[in-house]
Amino acid sequence: MNKKVLVGAAVFFAVIVFAVVWGMTLWKQESATRLREVQAGTGTIRETVSTTGVVEPRNRLKIQSSVAGRVEEVLVDEGVMVTKGDRLALLSSTERAALLDAARLRDKKEQAYWETVYSKAAILAPIEGQVIVRSIEPGQTVTTSDSLFVLSDRLIVIAYVDETDIGRVSQGQDATITLDAYQDIVVRGKVEHIHYESHLENNVTIYHVDIIPETIPKVFRSGMSANIDIVVDERKGAVLIPAGAVQNHDGQSVVMVKNPQGDAQGTYVKVTTGLQDEDVIEIREGIEAGTTILVRDDSFVLPKNSGSGNPFLPQRKKR
Repeated sequence: MNKKVLVGAAVFFAVIVFAVVWGMTLWKQESATRLREVQAGTGTIRETVSTTGVVEPRNRLKIQSSVAGRVEEVLVDEGVMVTKGDRLALLSSTERAALLDAARLRDKKEQAYWETVYSKAAILAPIEGQVIVRSIEPGQTVTTSDSLFVLSDRLIVIAYVDETDIGRVSQGQDATITLDAYQDIVVRGKVEHIHYESHLENNVTIYHVDIIPETIPKVFRSGMSANIDIVVDERKGAVLIPAGAVQNHDGQSVVMVKNPQGDAQGTYVKVTTGLQDEDVIEIREGIEAGTTILVRDDSFVLPKNSGSGNPFLPQRKKR
């Protein structure tokens, strides 16, 4: 290939690279110097521990029979609320079932007699709660080790809190609960109990924390996955500004305050910060609510006269 062609191609390529680098540098400098005005406001800011968990019964009680035999009647269904002492089912002991079957083959009067003399055994609810599992049907034979029903006194949420956050969680703290399946439903709750025994989940040490919901929506079911935000600290009436407005200069937190003369750059003021979330940060000392501060605007804006094409490519000359 002709040397002149190679040299020309190399020069053209170098010019293109230089133009791109120079254009990006100018764009970054322009973006870095753009400022927007924001007024410090007041509001409530919360520091939270966010984690996941599961809906579970607080007291999950299996109901078993004291005698082996045959189920005669089932008096409740899943989802029914029962009180302590309510009859859940009636069954015949093995002896009663055998006696009635023999009497039934002889005479109806004899069967009726033994049904009156030999009473059915009743399965009673030992606590007040909800029937969440029904495992039997009439005619089924059961033993003393079979689980007939499962009762739950109420549903709670078990939060899985990382060991690095458990020290900030305490009883009585407020929490918000949302279900993965129903994210539009938000339920308030409180921390009732913090378990002392740790668990290993995906090589991470966690602790179980019991969250008691204020209300139990109808969609709540045992085993549902939940997202929990535990409020570990809160400030009401705090002075709040965008989190990105605080800068670090020589180890000190500062914000840029608009000068009364309206200078473009403003003046840096030392501040003392407090709580912070994803959007805003609390200012405890340094500025007051209503102060106008200048915040760097890093949003992408096409350079002027760029047209609709790539701003880093050479522009066509207007005729």
